Amino acid sequence: MLTTQISEEELVRSLKQNSQKAFEYLYDNYSGSLMGVIVKIIKDTEKSEDILQDAFLKIWRKIGDYDPSKGRLFTWMVNIARNTAIDQFRKDKNIWLEDIDESIGAVDRKASFQPEMSLFDIKGLTDKLKTDRKVLIDMVYFQGYTQEEAADILQIPLGTAKSRIRTALQDLKTIFKI
Repeated sequence: MLTTQISEEELVRSLKQNSQKAFEYLYDNYSGSLMGVIVKIIKDTEKSEDILQDAFLKIWRKIGDYDPSKGRLFTWMVNIARNTAIDQFRKDKNIWLEDIDESIGAVDRKASFQPEMSLFDIKGLTDKLKTDRKVLIDMVYFQGYTQEEAADILQIPLGTAKSRIRTALQDLKTIFKI
């Protein structure tokens, strides 16, 4: 096991060379954070541990696809873990649109911990958006759907979804300046 700190660039290079020690370092240093992302979606620790293992297998297999110019390694890994958890959640629940809304509403109502935000309540700010834009922002940024998935669920063209999201982000930018 690598015990010293190594740069992200060195780590990626070693991972792309299929270094077992680099992968052990990656697991030791990032598994806790990725587990936190998964548990927020799955809520079952045992299933979350299985999903974490699946996510690390995907990371191991896809490390050759990682492009540092598109973002940090950690962000790339979080997306893999999040998407793996969401896929499993959908598979377990076989959810339709109505069930997703009910599940998310139930999770929001039962949430006992609300993070403090001293300056802004981001979710509250999105309530100021038009309904069609608010729904898309909620799905893409708070629920973890891709733009394409959100468009499919809402049964609107992908271009329309992207335009509404872009407009909503511009609206939020204006709201933030207030």
